[in-house]
Amino acid sequence: MNNWFKRNGIHFAIAAIFLVICFIFLTPAFQGKTLGGNDVTRAQSTQKEINEYKAKDTTILWTNQIYGGMPTYQVWAPYKANLTSWIVTGINYTFPTPVGTVLLFLLGTYFLFIVLKVNPWLAAAGAVAFAFSSYNIILLTAGHANQAFAIAFFGPILAGIILTLRGKHLLGFSVTALFLALEIRANHVQMTYYLMLALLIMVGIELYHAIKNKTLNDFLKSLGYIAAAVVLSVAVNASILWSTADYGNETIRGKSNLTQHTTEPSNGLPKDYAYEWSQGVGECITFLIPNAYGGGEQGSTDPDSHVIKALNATGADPNQVTGISANYLPLYWGNKPFTAGPFYFGAVICLLFVWGLMIVKNRIKWWLLGAVVLTMLLSFGRNWPFVSDLFFNYFPLYNKFRAVESILAVAGFCFPILAVLAVNEAIVNEDKANLFKKLKIAFYITGGIVLIVAAVPSLLLSFSVSEQQAGVIAQIGQALKTDSSAITRALIADRESIAQADAIRSLIFIAIAFGIAWAFLKKKINPTVASLAFLALILVDLWGIDKRYLNHDSFAPKQDNETPQPREVDQFIMKDKDPDFRVFDVTQSIKGDGLTPFFYKSLGGYSAARLKRWEELVDNQLSKSINQDVLDMMNVKYIINADPKTQNVGMQVNQTACGHAWFVKSIKYADNADQEMVAISSFTPKDEAIVDKQYKSVIDEKTLGAGAGEGKIELTSYSPDHMIYKSGSTASQIAVFSEVYYNKGWKMYIDGVEKPYFRADYLLRAAQIPVGNHTIEFKFEPASYYTGEKISLAGSILLVLALGGAAYTENKKKAPAAKPADKKKA
Repeated sequence: MNNWFKRNGIHFAIAAIFLVICFIFLTPAFQGKTLGGNDVTRAQSTQKEINEYKAKDTTILWTNQIYGGMPTYQVWAPYKANLTSWIVTGINYTFPTPVGTVLLFLLGTYFLFIVLKVNPWLAAAGAVAFAFSSYNIILLTAGHANQAFAIAFFGPILAGIILTLRGKHLLGFSVTALFLALEIRANHVQMTYYLMLALLIMVGIELYHAIKNKTLNDFLKSLGYIAAAVVLSVAVNASILWSTADYGNETIRGKSNLTQHTTEPSNGLPKDYAYEWSQGVGECITFLIPNAYGGGEQGSTDPDSHVIKALNATGADPNQVTGISANYLPLYWGNKPFTAGPFYFGAVICLLFVWGLMIVKNRIKWWLLGAVVLTMLLSFGRNWPFVSDLFFNYFPLYNKFRAVESILAVAGFCFPILAVLAVNEAIVNEDKANLFKKLKIAFYITGGIVLIVAAVPSLLLSFSVSEQQAGVIAQIGQALKTDSSAITRALIADRESIAQADAIRSLIFIAIAFGIAWAFLKKKINPTVASLAFLALILVDLWGIDKRYLNHDSFAPKQDNETPQPREVDQFIMKDKDPDFRVFDVTQSIKGDGLTPFFYKSLGGYSAARLKRWEELVDNQLSKSINQDVLDMMNVKYIINADPKTQNVGMQVNQTACGHAWFVKSIKYADNADQEMVAISSFTPKDEAIVDKQYKSVIDEKTLGAGAGEGKIELTSYSPDHMIYKSGSTASQIAVFSEVYYNKGWKMYIDGVEKPYFRADYLLRAAQIPVGNHTIEFKFEPASYYTGEKISLAGSILLVLALGGAAYTENKKKAPAAKPADKKKA
């Protein structure tokens, strides 16, 4: 055991250094503070009802807190039979958020570089380069925790695949299965998909070399182990994947129900929506110069900036000037709607990456280059759609994802790998003269670009003002009674200024990196010193940029981030003890309402996994004008609005809300979804139900007696995934429930016996209730979760056995053979 610690002492030392880096970089997290990004707070509102039941040690798989109701799969679900759930829980309990994620970035990538046989200090430099790439840090600031968590496993997954391809089949299989299972558990399918897309290129390259070198049998054997690892990781996550697949088909990513009353595609996301956040072709210069495109969406607050000087010249109040500059005159000038910050891979990393393209002999270089080129082309989206459109139209599942720029997370992973391999090649390659020649070329390329931007920025960059920005500037000029063109010129000057400043900054880092490489190639420093120097330089480079987006001001005391302060109307509505009514807040975006669900169940909400039928209902009945009948049928009890003149927030009680459930007098059949949508545009939900004709077989019209609409049905017990009603009537009647219809798990029981139910009014549940007094229960019992959990348990057991077997086998290989003398003594 002591020998094991000695052999691995340097790895423990580096892990300790990583922890120190995290402590310094994320000090407020260790002080009990949390990140308070906009997406963080909106996510908390989505989880409000889930957390209330978690506090009671109760798990719910359905929540009515947002969008009228939806499964919790894409919000939070326990998945207790899944081994990786316990690993994730252990990480979250051990380290404050987001320290655990940053450590995973560092340790996972470090492991990859060790597998690639890089010396530990150089491996640490590569791990820092990936972990502190600006996009990863910005994700943490914005609250995209699952996405960052998924990206953190890129390194160890690749490490497992490389081990398998090298012939270490059991170890590679186990490592790949474990970290791919954790990747899937992160529940960010988009990032997992992008990684798999890039790995397909690797498989193709390896296949080519296997055929060329006549080692196809060995390759196919390794590929079989990798495939088995994929199958096992899928089994471990069976409940997650099955539930997501079931639900995904019913969301905005699924097939459209409408053909005439929709502008959406028949399947997948609308292209404009998917491409909304597309990387500008020229914007890739930010890999090297972070503020070349202005950085984030915030404007300048520097009193010496051109904009603030121009605004001050108008005689406006200084505080007003700072607010106008910061909030209405963004320094970012790309064509994304807005951005939190750039994809900055690091000036040092870019220099070494270009060097690596020329000197690295390992064929992994071609995979890295291919992955970078493909991800860049796909990230351009609407800005250069030729490749992106091919994938969007023809590649399976690609059209399910939005914000195509996020695929650059894969490029951000590839850049440090090739950069580190370049330094490693310089260490092992004896032809130092040729290496230095190629280093100078890399220096001329990267240094030349930044020198041009530093000297003549307008030669490569336009710093243009968009039409929308020009309109805002015109309004500011009019309000301040000044020439708006002066503000425009000042804004462009500020954009040029920060681009020049960052170009000079990058040039300095490139020059220092060149100096370190030169010193090593000229044998003035040894490999360890060079590796440590690169580690320090990369950390300083990325640290300085990351602190623009994640700093002490990004954190707040935990209680301040948990719940916003209720307004006066919120305080009034919260006095209502009804367990299941809805609120429609007109002052909020219904599809992005992160405020209302903090306090009560909302017709709106915040989630990218909205049900397609809800989306279609909102687009057709509540967007252009508000259909009161739809509010009534959704049991919207309170409507929050704002006075158009004073903007004071007020509230009105909806006296015509239908309640939790009601008997209707008549049924009107529709041939399809289009007819249903037209029918609910003007109807009386309390009296009639609009039903698709496909459900005719579920309704026994012969037994529907006289006095339809009479009788009583009321909610007597409420839990989001288990509702109990009591009914009493003198005839068999149709009841409509103000609950969202979702047939992938909801079951209805009448007096304990399961009975069929159907959809009514486009989105709600309905059922035929027999004459007399009855107890009606709706229970959410999805097979995708409960059966999936059994499969997950079996998969988890197999994964533990595989990991144990791999550890035993590797330990046995490393155990020293007994000496002859020792055998005699024995």
